[in-house]
Amino acid sequence: MRHVFLVNPAAGQQDQTARFAAMADSLRRRHGLNCTLLRTDGPGSAEAAARRLAQTGEPLRLYVCGGDGTVHEAACGIAGFANAAMTCIPAGTGNDLLRNFGADAVRFQDAENLWDGPAFPLDLIDCSGRLCLTIACNGIDARVADSVRRFSHLPLLRGRGSYLASVAANFLFRGIGQHWHVSLDGAEEEGDFALVSMCNGRYYGGGSCPVPEARMDDGVLHTVLVRSVSRATFARLFGAYSAGQYRRLPAGLIRVETPRVVRIRADEPFVTCLDGECFSSREVTMRLSEKRLNFFGPKGCSPNATAVSPPDFPHGYPGTGSPV
Repeated sequence: MRHVFLVNPAAGQQDQTARFAAMADSLRRRHGLNCTLLRTDGPGSAEAAARRLAQTGEPLRLYVCGGDGTVHEAACGIAGFANAAMTCIPAGTGNDLLRNFGADAVRFQDAENLWDGPAFPLDLIDCSGRLCLTIACNGIDARVADSVRRFSHLPLLRGRGSYLASVAANFLFRGIGQHWHVSLDGAEEEGDFALVSMCNGRYYGGGSCPVPEARMDDGVLHTVLVRSVSRATFARLFGAYSAGQYRRLPAGLIRVETPRVVRIRADEPFVTCLDGECFSSREVTMRLSEKRLNFFGPKGCSPNATAVSPPDFPHGYPGTGSPV
């Protein structure tokens, strides 16, 4: 089996390649593993490298050393390959994927906790042919993510700070909603929406948790729909939305459903964000891609460590397409 450290030297505040090389060397010396290290060299290179490694057919454990964007690319590269599994050693500013593992997130910082950990399948979101691990967002939350990079280089605005600065900028200078046609498992509705986001994981934007019930391996995707609101209402309710308290918000403003397929169409381009990677289009279709990615982590860890059970359905959801 090959153990490959895939390092993004541009992730985070400084190049950490030397630290990851030392981890790989330690695994090689202490456990006799076949360890190598590769560096990414720009956007898209992590996905291409991961796919090349998986396509050899050789058993592969991939240690992705970077932020959520690098993890996203690597996941797209190995998705669907039974011989390949990946994990994440955090080196970015947000690291939202690992928040799903709760207290075990800190254990991902050392490869010694990872190399012999169990592998388990995770669901993915297929968004018009592109894959997403955690949350596929459309609308104002995607616009916020798209503009985070403009603030993240400032020393006082890293991580959560850059996200909040982007929220403020979009809130002050751009409208909240757009006019969309939205289809949930074929049921059409038209109106002005602030956002329509499909959740497999629970966190994005440096720690916002819109749907705390979401689980990454249960074959259920939760879609949160928020109608367009005034700036004053947005400012008043954003904190509760970010904290996963959607049940306390007005029912006519926000709802969460569990369709298998969501389609959004618009006359004007809108921004879609997949694990922090953004693009613009006039139409997207989001659907479940079940058990598509093999992931490994520390012994005893769970990608659902911080998930909660909805009070209305303590034993699980009654079926897809049903309102929460």
